[in-house]
Amino acid sequence: MSRTAVFPLRDYNLATTLTSGQAFRWREVDGTWENIIAGRWIRLRVKDKMLHAQTAKPQKDWQWLTDYLQLEVNLKKILTAFPKDDPHLAAAKKTCRGLRLLKQDPWETLAGFICSSNKQIVQIQQIIGELCERYGEPVHANWKAFPTAERLASVTEPDLRDCRMGYRAKYLHATATMIAANQIDLPAIARLNYESAKAELQCLPGIGPKVADCILLFAYAHPQAFPLDTWIMKALHQLYFPRRAPKPKRLQTFIKKHFAPYHGYAQQYLFHHVRTQGGLS
Repeated sequence: MSRTAVFPLRDYNLATTLTSGQAFRWREVDGTWENIIAGRWIRLRVKDKMLHAQTAKPQKDWQWLTDYLQLEVNLKKILTAFPKDDPHLAAAKKTCRGLRLLKQDPWETLAGFICSSNKQIVQIQQIIGELCERYGEPVHANWKAFPTAERLASVTEPDLRDCRMGYRAKYLHATATMIAANQIDLPAIARLNYESAKAELQCLPGIGPKVADCILLFAYAHPQAFPLDTWIMKALHQLYFPRRAPKPKRLQTFIKKHFAPYHGYAQQYLFHHVRTQGGLS
């Protein structure tokens, strides 16, 4: 057992991955990254193409971190499968080198993306920070765990509104209440196919197609998930349909065919590329 571990990194840009809009609690501290993962405080640092990890308590094994960071995923294989004749994805691959998808806790991901509706990333981070500070259990130093569904179900909707989330408080409270009452089994969703899992998630208040796809992509690692937010819709229209916006059915058909089989990776590369590089009018 040890409080530290070192992992070799290949085709992995940690900073880009952690700041690409997938997760909302990572903090950069003097060149390191800190967060609570699987109930553990973790500090990450990259040096000489090696990932150095440190925890507050000794660990028997580190598979929880390997799974979260998706260290064993063959990124080259995924990027090679992108359509060869797509100049936009080619540009995204250059500007987003080493960008990975994370595999996060389903409840935290679900709650975070309910709070993300019509909010910028910095605002989402503030909301999540308030939630954790008020209702999370202490873990290490000034870090608290993400509050459980049971904890959020036990407070009131006005309490949640005080965390700067506005109308989203209604949906988060109702969803937390359903999950706390075992009306939805989040672990069981991992065993469903993409269509069934998406339908199950949309039974929860405040979860539409876009948020469901975010959860399926960032928590359940469904490669088919392709979240359609404002950035991506604008990018698809301007880059792939510059003359006339396609009807929804045609757009869905295009996405399903053009970005297969790694729809989610293509979406994240396009999302981070257009968000950080500009170029959209």
